[in-house]
Amino acid sequence: MRDPHPANGTSIEIRGLTKTFGAVRAVDDLTFDVAPGRVTGFLGPNGSGKTTTLRMLLGLVRPDSGVALVGGRPYVEHPNPGRVVGASLEANFHPGRTARAHLRTLAPHLGVGDARIDEVIGQVGLADAAERKVGGFSLGMRQRLALAGTLLADPGVLVLDEPANGLDPAGIIWLRDLLRFLAGQGRTVLVSSHVLAEVQASVDDVVVIANGRLVHASSLTEMVHLSDSHVRVSGPDPAALGAAAERLGWRVERANDVLRVRGASAAEVGAAAFAAGLELHELTAVEANLEQTFFEFVARGEQDAGQPGDKGNNNGEAAA
Repeated sequence: MRDPHPANGTSIEIRGLTKTFGAVRAVDDLTFDVAPGRVTGFLGPNGSGKTTTLRMLLGLVRPDSGVALVGGRPYVEHPNPGRVVGASLEANFHPGRTARAHLRTLAPHLGVGDARIDEVIGQVGLADAAERKVGGFSLGMRQRLALAGTLLADPGVLVLDEPANGLDPAGIIWLRDLLRFLAGQGRTVLVSSHVLAEVQASVDDVVVIANGRLVHASSLTEMVHLSDSHVRVSGPDPAALGAAAERLGWRVERANDVLRVRGASAAEVGAAAFAAGLELHELTAVEANLEQTFFEFVARGEQDAGQPGDKGNNNGEAAA
């Protein structure tokens, strides 16, 4: 059994968060929770407001309204916020420093020593590259080093912006296992990405935004349920069609005169209707998937906004 982390129970709360840059509403009345002991995917296309939200959470950008709380208080109000939250946003490295030297520049601010540096270097798989200069690192190796920096103070909350970017397939599997291990210790893990497929196997919960607005928040299981394959069927007597399907143990959802039948193929639904003497006007097998459902949420959010997504501000800062 994994030992629980001392900060078990530290949640993230976003309440009515709003930020405007010039004429662009980067984040618009955003509210969601990130629970401890779970990996939450913070999802949305590039320019949807994810990075701006994370920067407000970390006190790097002041919101126009609303609050972002870690353990019930703003990040900057914690006595030693770097020991509470490990964050990786737009990590910068001196190309002439080694991986170990980079972490040594961070260690004094976090109150940790060389033993902890060695531990996190091993944890992220860079033990053999600890004395190599970062300028020669691949993007994937830089991502691992950035993650080592977030783990240095052994924080109870992790905030990671696009951590899978640049990782090869083996690296993505490694990241998935590490995030699940950390969440299994009771830590709160928030991972942003614009590609659902990169984090789909890693997350427990999903928060989807578009144009700075929340368009969906649920467990991944609930989102998967929304993306189940189904049979779309209609006819002049939808009530009889639904009853016939339910008698066979299939799940039926009604939307006006159209039924969605789950648990059966189109051929099975057609055969059942024929056996019951029921006329059909439509019989369509709908093969949905999670990625399609994600894009449907995003498209709906962008349509509701009725304006372009947040593309930046008058200082040239991207609001990704």
